[in-house]
Amino acid sequence: MRKVLLSWSSGKDSAWTLHLLRQQPDIQVAALLTTFNSAADRVAMHAVRRALVEAQAERTGLPLWAAELPWPCSNLEYEERMRAVCQRATTEGITAISFGDLFLHDIRDYRIRLLQGSGLEPLFPVWQMPTEQLGREMIAAGVKAKITCVDPSKLARSFAGRDYDLRLLEDLPPEIDPCGENGEFHTFACDAPVFSRPIAVRVGEVVERDGFVFADVLPE
Repeated sequence: MRKVLLSWSSGKDSAWTLHLLRQQPDIQVAALLTTFNSAADRVAMHAVRRALVEAQAERTGLPLWAAELPWPCSNLEYEERMRAVCQRATTEGITAISFGDLFLHDIRDYRIRLLQGSGLEPLFPVWQMPTEQLGREMIAAGVKAKITCVDPSKLARSFAGRDYDLRLLEDLPPEIDPCGENGEFHTFACDAPVFSRPIAVRVGEVVERDGFVFADVLPE
C-alpha cells in the first residue's frame, strides 16, 4: 500500500484524480495539498476562498495540507515552500505526490525535477487522457463545477461563473481545450463522486485583475 499526497487545486481535475486514485487498491491517499495565496486567503490562481477548499476536504474525509505562499511569490520561494512539504510528507511515510496534469509536458517535467532527490515519486493518473472524452465522462459521473477564472486573451469573460456542464462544452470555441488545460479557465468542484455531499455555492462579483477575469464563488 503506497501512501500518496494529492496536489489539490480545488478544481474538477483534482476531484477526478482523487476518484481514480481511490479505485487503485494499492494506493492510500493520505492528504490533500493546496497552495494558498496568503495575502488573499485564496487558492493560488483559481482564487477560490480557503473556506470552500476546507469544505471540499471535509467532504473527502481527508486532511488538508496548506502550503502558504506570499504575494508576490518568486519561483525560489515557491520551491522552498514545496521542499518543506516534501520533508513533511516523507516524515509521515508518504512515498508519492499525485498531480492532475493532462498533457503540458513542461509542467510535468518541472514537477519531476522538483521532486528529484526528495524520496517522493510523482504520479500523473489522468496524463494524456483525451480531454473532450474526459470532460464528458466527469460530467456524466456527477462532477459539478463553477468556472472561477478565465484568461480573457483566450476565452470570453462571459464564461466566468458558468457551470462546467455539457452546454458549456458545446459553447466553447473549437480552439479551447474542453478541460481548460492550456490555462483558458480554472474551476471549483462543488460536487464529485469523492464528496460525501455537495457544496452549495453561488457566484458573486466578477472582476478583472492581473490580466484575468475572476468569478467569486461564495458558500450559500
